[in-house]
Amino acid sequence: MASGSRPRTRRSQALQAQGAVHPRPQAVTDPLFRDSVFFDPNDLVQVKYEMLRSVEQDGRAVVDAAESFGLSRPVYYVTRDLFQREGLQGLLPRKRGPKRPHKLTDEALEILAQAVRESGHIPGGEPLAALLQERCGIRAHPRSILRRLLPYLKRQEKKLR
Repeated sequence: MASGSRPRTRRSQALQAQGAVHPRPQAVTDPLFRDSVFFDPNDLVQVKYEMLRSVEQDGRAVVDAAESFGLSRPVYYVTRDLFQREGLQGLLPRKRGPKRPHKLTDEALEILAQAVRESGHIPGGEPLAALLQERCGIRAHPRSILRRLLPYLKRQEKKLR
C-alpha cells in the first residue's frame, strides 16, 4: 500500500463512521475536487460547504452549484438554512425520522406505570395498549409500549431507592 493512500483510507473510514460519506461522489464535477489531496468528493460536509460558498461568495447559480457538487436544489436550500441557523454543525449528518417518541410521552408512560403499580404486575402489551387508548386516546403498538415502558419503570424504581 502506498503511503499516500493510507491517510485517504483513514479518512474514508472516519467519514464512514460519522455517516458523512457523499452518496454520489462520482457526481461531484466541480474543479476544486478534481485531483486534489485536500478536497475529497467523498466528504459530504466539505462538499456541502463548498457548494454554499460557491453560491454565496462566487455568485454561482444555485442549480449550477447543486449539480456541480452532486446534490439537488432542495438539498442546497435545506443545507443553507441549517448552516445559517447552526453554523458548521448544521452541515453534519443527522439521524432521519423522529428524534423522540411522539405518542409515548412521559405523561402517557406515567399513566401506564401507575396502572402497573396498582396491579402489582406488568400485564402484556395488549391490555396496556387498550388502557392507553381508553385513558389517553393514544393508539400504540403493544410491543412499542413494552419497549418504552420497561426502561421507564426501571428508571422510576431507581429514583425511589
